[in-house]
Amino acid sequence: MRLVLWDIDGTLVDCVRLGLFAFEDAFEHVTGRPSSEPVPFAGRTDYEIAVDLLERSGIEPHDGLLERFALELERAMARRAGELGARGRAYPGARECLERLGREPHVVQSLLTGNIAANAQVKLGAFGLDTLVDLGIGAYGSDHRRRGRLVGVALQKCERKHGAKLAPSDVVLVGDTPLDVAAAREGGARAVAVATGPFGASELAAAGADAVLADLRDTEAVVEAVLVN
Repeated sequence: MRLVLWDIDGTLVDCVRLGLFAFEDAFEHVTGRPSSEPVPFAGRTDYEIAVDLLERSGIEPHDGLLERFALELERAMARRAGELGARGRAYPGARECLERLGREPHVVQSLLTGNIAANAQVKLGAFGLDTLVDLGIGAYGSDHRRRGRLVGVALQKCERKHGAKLAPSDVVLVGDTPLDVAAAREGGARAVAVATGPFGASELAAAGADAVLADLRDTEAVVEAVLVN
């Protein structure tokens, strides 16, 4: 069995900054004021971003506050589901690649994303991609704040559901940032990078990706990169 874990933002879908706006709403609901300091988003977990936003505003990010932040973030993204479907898009080739790999024997597809689980479903569901992956064995920012630990999370969930003992080398992570590549490396997985996000092919190669693709348009090239031994 091969476990293929997809990143969402910048890899499968373009959320046209609506995720950022959801963070801004959540911050204001939790703190009573707008966020003042921009923080990096690409490749990071939602909890990492929330901690950064709070600390830069001089607020202690204790567990109770982070739980409230996650709840408000979920509500803020849910309110934008219709707008996301109207304004955002699935990247060209995303559906075709998911469908094509879904026909491969012994391939299981899920997610490894910094999004909390509820928001991952909203983002894929807006474009009808949620039925093409097994959301139940995905690894999310709500599972662990550190992205590199999420490969292990997905392996454990997959083993519980399918009863198959997989090694990290049986996992392929597909993402669009150097942090996706680093997460794969930390977890012992293969890293396939696509230059559809904010980073170019040379930056992704320098980060140590096993394979780098310009985008997902060439379905067979994606399949080859994912299934290579």
